[in-house]
Amino acid sequence: MGSDWPVTTVGSICDLVTKGTTPTTLGFGFEEGDVNFVKVESITRDGSFIKDKLGRISDETHRALKRSQLRAGDVLFTIAGTIGRTAIVSNSILPANTNQAVAIARPKAGLVMPLFLRYVLSNPTFTATAVSRTVQSVQANFSLTELKDSRLLLPTLEEQSLIVAVLGTLDGRISLLRETNATLEAIAQALFKSWFVDFDPVHAKQKGIAPAGMDEATAALFPDRFDESEMGPVPMGWPVVPVGELVECVGGATPDTKEPTFWSPGVHAWTTPKDLSGLPAPILLHTERRLSSKGLAKIGSGLLPVGTLLLSSRAPIGYLAIAQLPVAINQGYIAIPPGSRLPPLYMLFWCDQNMETIKARANGSTFMEISKKAFRPIPAIAPPAAVIDAFMKTATPLFDRLSENERQAQTLAMLRDTLLPRLISGQLRLPQAESQLVAVAV
Repeated sequence: MGSDWPVTTVGSICDLVTKGTTPTTLGFGFEEGDVNFVKVESITRDGSFIKDKLGRISDETHRALKRSQLRAGDVLFTIAGTIGRTAIVSNSILPANTNQAVAIARPKAGLVMPLFLRYVLSNPTFTATAVSRTVQSVQANFSLTELKDSRLLLPTLEEQSLIVAVLGTLDGRISLLRETNATLEAIAQALFKSWFVDFDPVHAKQKGIAPAGMDEATAALFPDRFDESEMGPVPMGWPVVPVGELVECVGGATPDTKEPTFWSPGVHAWTTPKDLSGLPAPILLHTERRLSSKGLAKIGSGLLPVGTLLLSSRAPIGYLAIAQLPVAINQGYIAIPPGSRLPPLYMLFWCDQNMETIKARANGSTFMEISKKAFRPIPAIAPPAAVIDAFMKTATPLFDRLSENERQAQTLAMLRDTLLPRLISGQLRLPQAESQLVAVAV
């Protein structure tokens, strides 16, 4: 199987291979318009779109950027900065446009299936080849010419359909797990906002009515009136203090990368904000690099425990995740380990709600960065411990389930990534692949 598949190029099986344009280069800008704008950070590692990472442009700007208007079935491939993220454009994000860091490949009908092409482009071997051919300026760039000339094997549409069905089964299960996770995260976020931002239980009690969906014991934890504060009205008895008085904040470092004994043998996980880019859920399960014990000794904060909140403090500011493994961090983080008055899971949602304030306190010449010194004075309310405990009693099981779902999703993704190169090269026969699917289903 596969030995008789013809060799072709990406450019030969697509009606169009082009890239987008940043609106500002044509005198337009980003705004709260009705058109989605896809950027590299909008695409996850597994080919889905992160809705809150999509930019927005007006319909006028969209019409002006005619060359990069997206259509359903277009295959996207990131060619600048982070090389090799792929996605298929669906009607759910249209109308949409994209910038010059994202290449658009429009498959020819009757010749190649969009999903098959996306699997070819997401093959780790293809991505590694693309990375090896990048040109380094300010950031890595993979040219459209290189993409058009990239070679691949082209099975018949019937064979493509069978391959897509196998890989799509795994992707479907991964998507279901992550859709469930999005719901779990949204529930926890909504609870946090209701209790600690909108103060719904206090408003209800102030009106003499029982807080919705809350038992009497929990309702009794909330006051029935407000105090004035520098943040405006806050629940009575809930003081406003600098967040640095409520949590411990630590930073990290990068041991000398030219000293091999700091990195080998790599026994301790070490993270940079790059590890958080494109995460489908706010949890960190593994890191790209690891340190030796000698390298770990060069980092003052040491190995941070499971459950530590990671906030990227530069390049860019605002990635958030809770570590699910002991981890050392580089200087691009503010980390909040467990053990403070406000738990890391509470702070995950607090940081999300206060991200604009956090970013507003950043400064820098080469790039914007928020230091621990600038982060600690940000005002925060200090709810009673009993209220925090009640929130954690509800939020922790949701987050535990989310974490387990993401572990399952990553296991399935590893299986998919193992099968993918063998299937698209014809090295693995479909009955063998299907038997492996049965094995993970039982």
